[in-house]
Amino acid sequence: ADGLPDIGAHDQLKLLGNDVMPFFDQDGVHEIYRSWRKVLAEYDGERILVAEAWTPTVDRTANYVRPDEMHQAFNFQYLGTHWDAVELRTVIDASLAAMRPVGAPTTWVLSNHDVTRHATRFANPAGLGTQLRTPGDRELGLRRARAATLLMLALPGSAYVYQGEELGLPDVTDLPDEVRQDPSFWRASGQDGFRDGCRVPIPWTVEGSSYGFGDGGSWLPQPATWGSLSVEAQTGDPGSTLELYRSALAVRRERPELGAGDFVEWLEAPEGVLSFRRGGFVCTANTTGRAISVPLPGRYLLSSEDIRIDTAGGTAEVPADTTVWWAA
Repeated sequence: ADGLPDIGAHDQLKLLGNDVMPFFDQDGVHEIYRSWRKVLAEYDGERILVAEAWTPTVDRTANYVRPDEMHQAFNFQYLGTHWDAVELRTVIDASLAAMRPVGAPTTWVLSNHDVTRHATRFANPAGLGTQLRTPGDRELGLRRARAATLLMLALPGSAYVYQGEELGLPDVTDLPDEVRQDPSFWRASGQDGFRDGCRVPIPWTVEGSSYGFGDGGSWLPQPATWGSLSVEAQTGDPGSTLELYRSALAVRRERPELGAGDFVEWLEAPEGVLSFRRGGFVCTANTTGRAISVPLPGRYLLSSEDIRIDTAGGTAEVPADTTVWWAA
């Protein structure tokens, strides 16, 4: 019918490009959001509106966080960026620049309930998209995911953490179709992508029918190996992903320059390495597959993997796919 174009599931993949989708990011929705903001203002206390807005560019995302609309919007352009220094710097600069004119904080997000967890995305070759059914190289994916976390938490603005990423959980890529629960999968002959893989309940305990998630089994089966990834197993282990998140969040709370403001000062760095300063804080992210030596920018605070520091020589060896925080 006129005005009601046909569009298939495959066309949704164009969303992260520059194509205009008939059911996403329509200008008419902003009048509705302005009316919501007025309702919010009628109530006492502090509360915010957050947009889950899939838009083709960060400039379009900025439309949702104008002063009379939402307060924040998920940065899906950042989520879809590969683990690559050039791509990451480009999207970071573009995100910060897009939000300045509307006075909204930039946000950063690596995973959510609609995309493959980043520990699995980064385990696979770049360019395969955000919904995968291949486990890839688990060790590589986890190392990159940990590094990406420290990079994200060092950026100005708000960081969103999806349940389970603090445990380093991968996607469950071998769920048989008969146990899947995503309504989109059952709506027709099956949806492209695999959203159930990131929705499997997280493990809390080493043992138990649902690893402590609840009584009995869970609505999506958990892998038999998930006890070792549980909160119980990782708590107190200094090398665990959970303790890395806890340490990073503790440092972020202690250092006022983290999270605040909207500016990063890029520093000179080897190819494949991101280095920036924010006040008295420096972040170094090695996105390459090899160890790289960098000049010591300050006192060591935290790193996603163990690093080697040569105090006498004034250098540090940053392993492949590793992010380091320093007090400048």
